[in-house]
Amino acid sequence: MNLRRDVFQAIADPTRRAILLLVATQSMTAGAIAANFDTARPTVSKHLQILTECELLEQSQNGREIYYHLNPGKMKELADFIEPFRKMWDDRFNELETVMKQYKTKK
Repeated sequence: MNLRRDVFQAIADPTRRAILLLVATQSMTAGAIAANFDTARPTVSKHLQILTECELLEQSQNGREIYYHLNPGKMKELADFIEPFRKMWDDRFNELETVMKQYKTKK
């Protein structure tokens, strides 16, 4: 059964976010990734499977080893989706800051 994974559910998990941070700078094998966690290797493998199904990670094989690395296209797609929300909240906080400064000067 091939489940369609939701990328936002995938990144909601702190372990999966930590995995993304680990492979952000260099490709790593599953064993190297698992060595950074106090969980069983099959648990890390499941996280890697979910991240790969969501296309946040890509795999490349070098001999017998499979290396995991970020998929920059998918990460950009996520960032592009989130950007309008970030901008909206920045604008709101800037407006709040302006109101607070006006309030302080009136006191």
